[in-house]
Amino acid sequence: MTINLITFASSLDKHGVIYSSHQTILNELEKYFNLNILSYQDLDKIGKDDFCLLFIATGGVERLITQYFEKLPRPSILLADGMQNSLASALEISAWLHDKGMKNEILHGELQQIIKRIFVLHNNFKAQRALNGMRIGVVGTSAPWLIASNVDYLLAKRRWGIQYTDINLERLQEYYQQISDDEVGAAAAQLAGQALACREASPEDMLKAMRIYRALHRIAQEDKLNALTLSCYKLLETTGTTGCLALSLLNDEGIVAGCEGDLQSVFTMLAARSFTGQSSFMANTSMINTRTNEIILSHCSVGTKQTDRFILRNHFESEQSIAIQGLLPTGDVTVVKCGGECLDEYYVSTGTLTENTNYINMCRTQVRVRLNTSADYFLKHPLGNHHILLQGNNEILINEFMQANGCKRIE
Repeated sequence: MTINLITFASSLDKHGVIYSSHQTILNELEKYFNLNILSYQDLDKIGKDDFCLLFIATGGVERLITQYFEKLPRPSILLADGMQNSLASALEISAWLHDKGMKNEILHGELQQIIKRIFVLHNNFKAQRALNGMRIGVVGTSAPWLIASNVDYLLAKRRWGIQYTDINLERLQEYYQQISDDEVGAAAAQLAGQALACREASPEDMLKAMRIYRALHRIAQEDKLNALTLSCYKLLETTGTTGCLALSLLNDEGIVAGCEGDLQSVFTMLAARSFTGQSSFMANTSMINTRTNEIILSHCSVGTKQTDRFILRNHFESEQSIAIQGLLPTGDVTVVKCGGECLDEYYVSTGTLTENTNYINMCRTQVRVRLNTSADYFLKHPLGNHHILLQGNNEILINEFMQANGCKRIE
C-alpha cells in the first residue's frame, strides 16, 4: 500500500532537515506503507486514484494551502506530529478548509492510532474510487410492493458516481429462448452434484433456471454491468421460472445480483462489496423479537459460496422453479441497508448468526441473528423491508464509509 505524502513546509529546500525533524513518525509509517514523499509543488503529478496525505511539516504554511486549494485532494487528510509547530498550522488549515466547505481531518496523537486510522481512510478511498463509474442494470421494473425503495438515478450518480441503466425484460426472455437445454445440461448436473440435497424441483426446472442464468450473464457482459437487479415475479409470469438460481451464481462470480428490482438493496450490496470484498445476502425481515433483539432474515436466493452447504429447493411463494436453501456459517455478522431516494441514509448493526432456521412458511434460506443493538429500529423507523447480511464485523468500515459520504445513520 502506497501513501503519497504531500509535504508542506516553510523550508522544503532542506529536505534532510525536514526528515530528521519528523523521523519518529516517518519511520513508523514506513513499517506499514510505501511512502512517496512529494512537495506540494508536485500536486499536479497526483492522479485521482492516488491516496494522499497532506503532511504539515512546519508552521507558517497556511498561505501555501490557500494558494494550492483547487489542487488539494478531496477530502483532505492532514498529518501533523506537532514538531516544528506543525499541529498549530494544521489546526488553522483545518478550520479554513471547513469554512470553504471541504471535508478534512487531522491525524495526530498515538502512532498506532494514526496507523489504524490511515488503514480505514485508505479503505474508504479505494471503495469510493471503485464505486465511481460502476453500472447497475435494472432488468425489468421494481416490484410494485417496493413502495419505499425507489432511487433517483440522477441524484445517485451525483452522490456516488454510479449509473443505473434500465434493461427490457423482453431482452432477457429473448436470450433465454435462444439457449438450449443441451447447452446448460452439464453445468446443471454439476451444480446438482454439489448440493447437499435436491428437493421438490425437477430436472426440467433446473435446466430452465440455468438458462436464465446464462441469459443474465450475457446481458451483464454485453452491458458491462457490475451489478444487476431483476424483476423476478414478472419473469416468473412469462417463463415459468424464477431468477433465484441465476442471482446466486452471479453473486458467486462477483457480479452483484439482487431480487425484485430493489434499487436500494442492490446498491447496498454493491457498496458493501466495494469496501469489504464480500458477497452478501439480501433478505426479507421475516420475524423480530424486541425483547431478545433477534431477527430472522429469509430469502430464496443466496450465493452458494456464502454457505457451508446448500440445498436445491423450489421457490417458496410460487412453489415453482429452483431456489437455494443455504446453510450459512454461524458467528459474527453485520446487517446493513442504504436507503433514501438519493441513497443518503443507512442502517448498520453487528450481531451474531446463531441458527439456520427451517420454518415451512418462510423463504428457503433463513437465519436467526441476535443483534448487538435494539431491534426496535425495524418496528419504528426501518429503511424498508429488505436488509443485507455480511459475514464478520464490518460496522466500523461501513460507518466510516457512509459518514465520509455525508449519509445519515438511522438507529
